[in-house]
Parts: sequence; structure tokens; C-alpha cells
Amino acid sequence: MTLIKSISGFRGTIGGKSGENFTPIDIVTLTSAYAQLLQQRYPYKRLKVVVGRDARISGEMASLLVVGSLLGSGVDVINIGLATTPSTELAVVHENADGGIIITASHNPKQWNALKLLNSKGEFLNSEEGKNLLEIADKSEYSFPSVDETGKIIKEYNFNDLHIHMVLDNRFVDTNAIMKAKFKIVVDAVNSVGGIIVPQMLKKLGADVIELNCEPTGNFAHNPEPLPKNLKEIARTVVKEKADLGIVVDPDVDRLALVCENGEMFGEEYTLVSVADYILSKTHGNAVSNISSSHALRNIAQKHGCRYFSSAVGEVNVVAKMKEVKAIIGGEGNGGVILPEFHYGRDALIGIALFLTNLANKKIKASALRATYPNYFMSKNKIKLTPNINIDAIFEQIKQKYSSQIITDIDGVKIDFYNESMWVLLRKSNTEPIIRVYAEARDIAAAEQLAKQIMDDIDGFVN
Repeated sequence: MTLIKSISGFRGTIGGKSGENFTPIDIVTLTSAYAQLLQQRYPYKRLKVVVGRDARISGEMASLLVVGSLLGSGVDVINIGLATTPSTELAVVHENADGGIIITASHNPKQWNALKLLNSKGEFLNSEEGKNLLEIADKSEYSFPSVDETGKIIKEYNFNDLHIHMVLDNRFVDTNAIMKAKFKIVVDAVNSVGGIIVPQMLKKLGADVIELNCEPTGNFAHNPEPLPKNLKEIARTVVKEKADLGIVVDPDVDRLALVCENGEMFGEEYTLVSVADYILSKTHGNAVSNISSSHALRNIAQKHGCRYFSSAVGEVNVVAKMKEVKAIIGGEGNGGVILPEFHYGRDALIGIALFLTNLANKKIKASALRATYPNYFMSKNKIKLTPNINIDAIFEQIKQKYSSQIITDIDGVKIDFYNESMWVLLRKSNTEPIIRVYAEARDIAAAEQLAKQIMDDIDGFVN
């Protein structure tokens, strides 16, 4: 069982000992620390926080503890119940709240849960705020208000309709073109909140929707990470139903994966590539993705005469880079699309609407659209951390061995190989006790061989 504390919040498995797992005591501790953090920032203000959660089995329990801890800390609560991560982010801004808490462990299996913490802009806490939060949580020196100053639940409502309206009202979304296309779409929402909001939006766009794992029970029908090995059921269903597209979201609906009409994966890395291709065809500007994302986005940006920039892994880092370079599109290769004029957060709903707009306007099948993009193949691997693994020492040894290549160390170690369209990245995960080893090349065999080569190097350094 596991508890991971980071600047973005607490994430862990339900049950077990406090301080070692994601227990009620840890939930109360972090929520109380978050309230103290907001009170430091706004010392003379009656605070207001939005709370939303995905459909995990532990979500109701965690929500009651979060709401109660906020109320006991003198913070008023707007509870939007079952809600996506982007819905909660948008609700913070819409309600002019001082922050937000999203109860979700994103793509992790059902035994996990977490608290994602937002600022008043509906964006994740930055590094300085996160470090301050951890210091408060570690000290556990809280001062709670008297009974007359406790918080109140000032509003409880569902934000889905407003989120959908905001998506369909975006200037880049061509609702008429989508409705005329009369798409037939299979949706796999892995038994979480996407099963509520995604079909609802698609039906408003005139689509014929086939729902797969859309009942929000929290009993995930398969591993919730939207990777090809977990999406065999929807691939079969798309072909069987002669659908135009398959849409897959993770439990909190900030990641988007797509399945072509022939049952083949569009490629999670290519969700952002396709959306960026559409946006950059409409307006000129910069594009950003994190250091572990495919080089295909760089190629697309260059095709449109635009500049591409990379950031450290993590949504907060992507957003910071996007603001720095004034990017008009960005995100992460895990299917996370960020359209800054909409909001600075990964949002599968805006991603779906933009992808469908592109598909409808081009009047081609999803597989044909995918064929218009440069082919890269990625091998994604994990090395479990053990006490005898010194990550910093390993990274230094890797940098020395491959010093003749292009080395980037803003987040782990990335090696771009001269005169070859391939790279490898090693970095410590922010959400799991592992080292991630990602390699990309023009064919899968080369990517897998490169990843194996680096993992063999690490094994040699350790042993």
C-alpha cells in the first residue's frame, strides 16, 4: 500500500495505516493544510472552495471528509458532486472561488484516490505553493475557528450543463459541421464521471452514441489508464457497430484517447497532435508539450510555420511554459489537450469537440486523418524503485555515457540522438514509486530496442 506526498497533493491507496496510505486522517490533514494555505494568502477574507469528485468507490467517503474539514476550517463550500477535473477547474473561475479540490486519482486503479488542489484561477498549485502546503501538513499545527465562524455549504449543483455549453460555445468548435456529419460514436468512460458528461455532450452534437462502461459505479471495467492494451473491448465494439469513432476518457476526464473506425488506435500521443493541427491551421501561434511527448507535435507546428517548445512533465509545468511563450495550444502526449483561451487545464471535452470539428470539416475517416500525420512509435516502460537504486547517481552515469548526444535535464534525463529521429527519457514518476523510461523512434522495434538498451545500462549501474 502506498501514500505519495508531492507538491500537487496526496495520492495513495485506500486503507491501512495513516501516514503510509490514503486514510481518513491523511485526507483531513491535507484538506486542513490546504485551508490554512488559503488563509495565509487571503488573511481577512471569508474563503470559498469548490469540491468535485470522480466516481471512485472511495469518492463519497473522501468527499464527506474534505467538505467537513473545509467547513471546520471556516471555509464555505460549493459542492458540485460527481464532476470531471476540468469541470471543477472551470467551476472555480465561474463561482469566483478562492480554490478547488478535486477528489480523483486520475488514471490509477480503483484502490487509489487523491486530492488535486487548485488556486483561484482553477489551476494546479505551483511549486512554491505546493512546498508551503507540505510544510503546513508536516507541522500539523492547525488553528480552527469557533463554532460561529465555521463554514457553510453555500451551493450544491451539477456543473455538467454549463461545462458542455462553454465547450460548444467556443469559437473553434463548429457545431453545425459536427451535427451535419451525424457521427456514430462508441464511448468508453471506464465507469466514472465521463459516462455522464461525454454522452450528454455528444448527443447535443447530434451523434448516435453507443455507451460502453458508462455507468458511474467506480467499479472500473478494465485498467483505467487509456492505453491500447486496456482498450480491446471498445476496439471490437467500434468495428462491430460500424461506428465512425471510439472515444475513451480516464476516470476524471482530462485525458482523451481515440479509436479509428477500423478498430485501430488513433494513438494517445496523436490526440494533441490532431487538435493542434486544427488550431494552428486557424490561427498562428506557439505550441507546447512536455518533454515526454512525441516529436510529432513539433513537426506539426513547423508545418504551420509556428514554433514548438517543451516543458518539464506535469500539467503545472506545461501551463507555466505555455504562459511564458504565449502558446495558443498545448498539452501532454497522454491525451491531454489544453486550449488556453478556454482554460489552462487538460480537458477531454474541448479535445473531443475540436477533434470532431477537424474530422467533420475534412470529411474523412479517422484512420485517413491519422495517416496525414508523421509516424512515430513510442515504447513506454517502468522500473520499480528499490532502496538500492540511487536515481541521481544513475542519471549522472547515463548523462556521462551519452554525453556526445543532445542532453536535456529539465526533468530527469532526455537524450536526443544526432542525425536520428529518436530519443529516450528517464524520469522519476510524480505519482508512482517508479522510474519511467520512454523511447521514441520511427518504428516500434527501434523504440523498444532503445528503451531496452537504456534499461540494461541502468541494470548494469545498479548491479
